[in-house]
Amino acid sequence: MEMTLRWFGTGFDTVTLKQIRQIPGVTGIITTLYDTEPGEVWSRERIHALKEEVSASGLHISGIESVNIHDAIKVGTPDRDKYIDNYIETLENLGKEDIHLVCYNFMPVFDWTRTELARVRPDGSTVLAYTQKAIDSLDPETMFESIQGDANGAILPGWEPERMAKIKELFDMYKDVDDEKLFANLKYFLERIMPVCDKYDINMAIHPDDPAWSVFGLPRIIINLENIQRMMKMVDNPHNGVTFCAGSYGTNRKNDLPTMIRALKGRIHFAHVRNLKFNSDDDFEEAAHLSSDGSFDMYEIMKALYDIDFKGPIRPDHGRMIWDEVAMPGYGLYDRALGATYLNGLWEAICKSQR
Repeated sequence: MEMTLRWFGTGFDTVTLKQIRQIPGVTGIITTLYDTEPGEVWSRERIHALKEEVSASGLHISGIESVNIHDAIKVGTPDRDKYIDNYIETLENLGKEDIHLVCYNFMPVFDWTRTELARVRPDGSTVLAYTQKAIDSLDPETMFESIQGDANGAILPGWEPERMAKIKELFDMYKDVDDEKLFANLKYFLERIMPVCDKYDINMAIHPDDPAWSVFGLPRIIINLENIQRMMKMVDNPHNGVTFCAGSYGTNRKNDLPTMIRALKGRIHFAHVRNLKFNSDDDFEEAAHLSSDGSFDMYEIMKALYDIDFKGPIRPDHGRMIWDEVAMPGYGLYDRALGATYLNGLWEAICKSQR
């Protein structure tokens, strides 16, 4: 595997490439063109400039997270082919720049849902958190207003102000979309893009829904092993794979994370590894990566990745906000650096013990 860190780009991230370069064992960057709109073509020139900037820091681009998918594709509106054509052009430009991994999601309206961005933990750190009770009492149209005060001035991925301004329109778009329609629209999209993925050897790694159940009545399909396997069988191409996000699949305590990893051998193209602490089945908060700080056995998760001979990029996912850092919630420097070092330590120990 290769240890990486997500970076949102100059002007959007409080963390610098220089700082990331100093985290022991981190060699790759997972990045994006953060100021592009879903459905917009990424020019080869902009991709090349981003690649050169990362390379100048002594790192390299290991993958893209994300090339966001226009809602017309998810809903299946008559103009979806126009946006799929744009997506294909973006993939071609990425392939020509020797980038071979794209993490994306197929979540309606909200890319991820949390009810708190700065829950205070006993050690004084703050974390992202979720309670179903809070969701049940919220109007989805005011969801963003309830959390934006804790965003530290950051533009949150999937919660861009211009997107939230159209929240009622988005809910209206999805009113007739159920799980089956969403699966059918995902199949249509994947069948269209697989030829360019084959040509440029681009692995499409779908990110799970977060949390792994319906929120506000919206369909959620990438939530468990059964649905992932259905997705892979309906477009049976090795480039059609998954981002194994432990924190997202792990929101549903019925999901056995190590078992899922072993069942998906060969189709996990990217891994996000993080820990959650459960207060109840539908009240959880994000924890330090250390196993004992949360509810997951991080050793067993990393051991499962080792057992399937995982060779792709891995990154520590959301970190706590610690040591008075002010950054995008979940994406500060310090705790993710600690997480990367911890995961690298687990990997070294597993590799040596297996020899």
